[in-house]
Amino acid sequence: MMWRKKSGGAGESPNRACSGADEEEKVPKGHVPMVAGNGDGERVLVPVKLLSDPSIAELLDMAAQQYGYRQPGVLRVPCDADHFRRVLHGAMDRCGGITSTSA
Repeated sequence: MMWRKKSGGAGESPNRACSGADEEEKVPKGHVPMVAGNGDGERVLVPVKLLSDPSIAELLDMAAQQYGYRQPGVLRVPCDADHFRRVLHGAMDRCGGITSTSA
């Protein structure tokens, strides 16, 4: 997984901040870009393999309930970056040793 602080000014809308520069960056095959939090969360490239983990599925369900299924840009999950990081690391451990890569 690659973590990176999401860019975006205070006057920039969350949708514009997520869909502008982030979409220009290439997303490696087999990964989904996600952002933890509402405002200036952290962007992470999550391996598709982890999306079936129950903890990740619960976060995706919460995101669908809060933001709907038609979020423009990067997928946002409604939790702080620390909680999101713990959930992802737990899912990586359960999935059999997927390693994370720092950006």
